[in-house]
Amino acid sequence: MQPPVAAVIEAHRTLERLVAGLSDQQVAEASALPGWSRGHVLAHLTDNARMFARLAEHALRGELVAGYDGGVDERNAIIETTADRSAAEHRAQLAAHTARLEASWARATDRDWSRPVTFRNADLAATVFARWREAWIHMVDLELGVRPDDWPQDLAAHTIDFLLVRLPAGTRLHAEDVGRQWSLGYGPPGTVVTAGVRDLAAWLAGRMPVISPVTAEDLPALGPWPPHPPQRLDRP
Repeated sequence: MQPPVAAVIEAHRTLERLVAGLSDQQVAEASALPGWSRGHVLAHLTDNARMFARLAEHALRGELVAGYDGGVDERNAIIETTADRSAAEHRAQLAAHTARLEASWARATDRDWSRPVTFRNADLAATVFARWREAWIHMVDLELGVRPDDWPQDLAAHTIDFLLVRLPAGTRLHAEDVGRQWSLGYGPPGTVVTAGVRDLAAWLAGRMPVISPVTAEDLPALGPWPPHPPQRLDRP
């Protein structure tokens, strides 16, 4: 599958415009994520770009490396250490690592997208889709004006595909604006959740839909975010 590189680059430009006028005070203010300031969100987005660039650069040489040698503890430590940067420092680091990531993707050929990476034990193409989700979902968390109704429709549909595993078996989703339906497994029909595709994606992602309410008699409890499988470091 050809990854949506152009769409992710467009998301990057949107993110850059979003934070262009951010002040130091705004960086220090709370984000929509409990316990995280806007600086934490920006630190995560920046390091996420660095990590994906690292994976891509090695994958293009036929090498497998861990996203983080120190695992989730290293990831969390980097976010905590860099969250209190000034607004200017956040913008500069975000731009630098985003440019590095986009440059690595620009070197990829059609055959390169199927190269294995340790992220979710998937391939290089999967990291492009992951960055697409990260950029748009966390732009909402910054609470600077981007909302789920700003998400591209195809990003919303992809997010539903990715997060469908959070649904209880038998639950059906109906996106009334695009005429698509989703269900998990083949259990007996259960709750049908009907809304716009962006609303459904926002709900599955744990973000508040804003176009129209997600409608169901009783919304089912969602399962956990899809887990990362153990990272593989062997060559397939």
